[in-house]
Amino acid sequence: WLTERHGYDPTLETKLASSVSMPAGHAASAKQEDDLAYVLRICQEAKRASAKLACQSTRSKNEFLQHLADELILQQEEIMAANKVDIAAAAELSPAMVDRLKLSRLRIESLAEYVKTLIGLEDPVSKILEGKTLKNGLRLLKKQVPLGVGLIIFESRPGVVIDIAALFIKSGNAAILRGGKEAFHSNQAFGKVIRKALLKSKFPQSSICLINRQQRSLVAQLLKQDSHIDFVVPRGGMSLIEAVKQESKIPIIFHDKGLCSLYIDDEADIEMAISVAINAKVQRPSVCNAIENLLIHENFLGYGKLLEALVNAGVELRGCPATASRFHGMKLAKEEDWHTEYLDTILAVKTVKSLGQAIAWINQYGSQHTDAIITRSLEKAAVFEQQVDTACVMINCSPRFHDGSCFDMGCEVGVSNQKLHVRGPMGLPDLCSYKYVVYGNGELRL
Repeated sequence: WLTERHGYDPTLETKLASSVSMPAGHAASAKQEDDLAYVLRICQEAKRASAKLACQSTRSKNEFLQHLADELILQQEEIMAANKVDIAAAAELSPAMVDRLKLSRLRIESLAEYVKTLIGLEDPVSKILEGKTLKNGLRLLKKQVPLGVGLIIFESRPGVVIDIAALFIKSGNAAILRGGKEAFHSNQAFGKVIRKALLKSKFPQSSICLINRQQRSLVAQLLKQDSHIDFVVPRGGMSLIEAVKQESKIPIIFHDKGLCSLYIDDEADIEMAISVAINAKVQRPSVCNAIENLLIHENFLGYGKLLEALVNAGVELRGCPATASRFHGMKLAKEEDWHTEYLDTILAVKTVKSLGQAIAWINQYGSQHTDAIITRSLEKAAVFEQQVDTACVMINCSPRFHDGSCFDMGCEVGVSNQKLHVRGPMGLPDLCSYKYVVYGNGELRL
């Protein structure tokens, strides 16, 4: 049955057993063989599914998205029940991680809306990026094509499962998802929703493969499958990202930590500076586009009023010596504070003497995620925008807007801190590469 329906090699487990290096006198355990076979089978099936998805019409992909949105609403109760099991077991998690883990009716309904938004977005597959007739008469097209199979390794946020399913199907890609154990039941509930939508759309069930085993050893095995998986996206803490860097044979698209900074210029509007700073830190501190560092020009007229407003909003401030000397009762920041993604209502504050000092400081300590400036000076805003090395610069608005949904992308795979091949929110076009297609009439190269 496996051979006929999935092309599964019945001798696979024997081959794998012989390839496993074991101490002398020991045979590979059946469990070890099973895990290896499980990983390879999923990768093979995802690869085959990706070839079929690449040829699907926009209409059929949009039908899947509608089915997915409908199933999310229909299965709200089951999803909520599964999430409660995960929340009950989350006693050792930080408040930030619990916030990322927790689902509500509003969040599930928002997920469904994001999915439906993708229906109205342009299908990136087969889009002609460039076309021209060459001097030799050949017609050359540069055509957008899916990347293939993506491996997404993520922690806590179960909603990632739905975002990935929607984005990958619309862009003609297959996905393998490995979530953290803290969200296991929630992830599996979302997996059930996706399988029903795939079935209704008559798409291969292996189009979106959700790993249902929790052994950490599986991740190392997945990261070696470069013949089946085209790229990997790690979304989580530094330990996860470093582990993927060390283990992966597959190209990586990093969605690293959000060490975001807000700079308040000496020409900033006081009320704007206060409202943006509070929104950027307090509105939802557990997310990657909340600020962790605040830089204030020493001559900013609302200096004390700004810090007092942050404290009144429940923020714990940790400042450099110059800041602490101007705002009594503040903790002194240590070097590690400037490097820390708190994901909490804690904020490191630095007083600077100039725009140039602020830019240099952000480039030294930031994670190239999101950085913002509040200023009345268009000239200073332009300098900040040009010189800060970051995926997104926000000018006179909250960095909390750096998000796929806010950028009218529907949703995103994540926010990339790197420069190749995608930077910032990874949406539909970023899940594509391209190929050249050449039309001729029997021409020969001499």
